[in-house]
Amino acid sequence: MQKIALVTDSTCSLPKEYVDKYNVHILRLKVIYKDREYIDGLDITPEEVYARLNEEVPTTSMPSVQEAEDLFDKLIQEHYTHAVILSVSSGLSGTINSFRLAADNRQEQIKSFVYDTKILSMAVGLSVIEVGKAIEEGKSFEEICEEIPKLRDRTQMYFTVDTLEYLIKGGRIGKVSGGIGELLNIKPIIMMDEEGKYTTFTKVRGSKQAFNKLVALGNEILDTSKGKLVIMTGTMLKEAELLKEAFANHPNVTFLHVGTITPAVGIHSGPRLLAFAIMKD
Repeated sequence: MQKIALVTDSTCSLPKEYVDKYNVHILRLKVIYKDREYIDGLDITPEEVYARLNEEVPTTSMPSVQEAEDLFDKLIQEHYTHAVILSVSSGLSGTINSFRLAADNRQEQIKSFVYDTKILSMAVGLSVIEVGKAIEEGKSFEEICEEIPKLRDRTQMYFTVDTLEYLIKGGRIGKVSGGIGELLNIKPIIMMDEEGKYTTFTKVRGSKQAFNKLVALGNEILDTSKGKLVIMTGTMLKEAELLKEAFANHPNVTFLHVGTITPAVGIHSGPRLLAFAIMKD
């Protein structure tokens, strides 16, 4: 009989209620300051990281192969026979490599499916929840693995940032184009490309236009299909609530969640990020 473990990483920002409900195992990234190292989402909160950004912008590091192996060993000890791993995009983090190497090193003890979502945050979380439901319903490992790419194909994600500063620092956009964009108050609407990297979908001028564009894109998707919707931010809590209000009464919304991005994401995008993801039903 199959016993299937569900695994993701801390950038997923999965709410505790779903972590508990589906017994999700989480491999955590690290947030690194000059004087101390923290575990993402465990011993430091997003609010604490963002409050200190003016003093120091920390770095992040992916989990080690040893940490991933330790997680697999725990699963084996708990008599799991299979593991489904949904990782943050390989285009943004090397976390998936730790998963893959650990899975290869433990392949005789536990059969694993490591999937590169090519997205991040609760856009991944939507798939994690669906896989959790499938495991709960008693679907087989093989059925679930076949379904996961279809879940990803039904998911779209868009976001904007209030400042390009952090994307410039992280090398996500060039200093020259980023600097010009800041001067002109240009706000990019960003999506994920086929390689799971950030790409600019379009550009608008000013925060209001950026907000309106996100609303228009979301409605465009929802007008064609019922879907589950998540809204994510770092510190733009008021704007996130307004975005929620903009979608709340759409008849095709079947699930709506507002959450905060984990520090390991916010450090690179900047905390003033506003995002949504929709998974079509």
